Amino acid sequence: MHATTRRTCLAAGLAALATPPVTRQGMAQGKDWPDRPVRIIVPFSAAGTTDIIARLLVEPLTLRLGQSVVVENRPGAGGNIGADAVAKSTDNHTLLMTTIGTAAINYGLYRTSMPYKPTDLAAVSNIAAVPNVVIAAPNLPVKTLQDAVALAKTRQDGLTIASSGNGTSLHLTGELLKQVAGINLIHVPFRGSGPMLTEVIAGRVDLAVDNLPSSLGHIRDNRVRALAVTSAERSSAIPEVPTMREAGYPAVDATAWFGIQAPARMPKEIVQRLSRELQAIVRDPAMRAKIEEQGARPVGDTPEQFQAFIDQEIARWGEVIRKANIQLD
Repeated sequence: MHATTRRTCLAAGLAALATPPVTRQGMAQGKDWPDRPVRIIVPFSAAGTTDIIARLLVEPLTLRLGQSVVVENRPGAGGNIGADAVAKSTDNHTLLMTTIGTAAINYGLYRTSMPYKPTDLAAVSNIAAVPNVVIAAPNLPVKTLQDAVALAKTRQDGLTIASSGNGTSLHLTGELLKQVAGINLIHVPFRGSGPMLTEVIAGRVDLAVDNLPSSLGHIRDNRVRALAVTSAERSSAIPEVPTMREAGYPAVDATAWFGIQAPARMPKEIVQRLSRELQAIVRDPAMRAKIEEQGARPVGDTPEQFQAFIDQEIARWGEVIRKANIQLD
């Protein structure tokens, strides 16, 4: 072989050894992503608002990505189990249906035992904002929130008030109401909205705070009685129900929200593409109608906007938790 040819072949071989092989992560950064099904981890049980919002995204996101999108429920520890699984994921195909709890409140509640940090998750897009609603059991002799407060003051043990779990925004909303109204409310936590609503409907719990979407059907069918919503304005889904401000308790202001986060190690190109797809989905009139039918307000923002909002919520709810002296470690 000619010397020049040998040198050329040797140089080519050395260059090949110096060039890293195309990894799945490298492929994921390019146009070939996704190259297999995408999972959305819902860190709460089925039938709750987080699950409802996540499942609204499945069909349109499947169509836009060209790969199946599936929802997987991993409840437990106030959402921390599912969120931690996503934070530690390395496959670039696992997303988190995050909430006000998993992205903000839990950092204040689990001060010494949080399994992940805010920097372990990347913001993709906020999907929907949802008012909480205070509901009463059908056998409780009240028609308004003022009636419930008056009744609680006549009972030595007050009233029981349920939530979908310790430390959730629903629990904290009940704690705010208890403080502001000066009444005794005994918190009864459940593992998700489904089992909580079963007990309220049966009359074994007096009151509950829930995200509006998961209670909406029961409210409309008169299985529970809605007393007030926690948003600044009345909900178009139940316009007859007053706000907390109208009921006399403006300090009880708590809006839940639901968005998509990804592992922080996910390449920025993927995060940006996901955000663009989700924003387009939320802007679609048909999807906006579906979200609004659930009593929620469509959002759909950029990763930068969502991250700034998350940072504000971490600070805000951390202060509320410190004042209420709540810790779940």
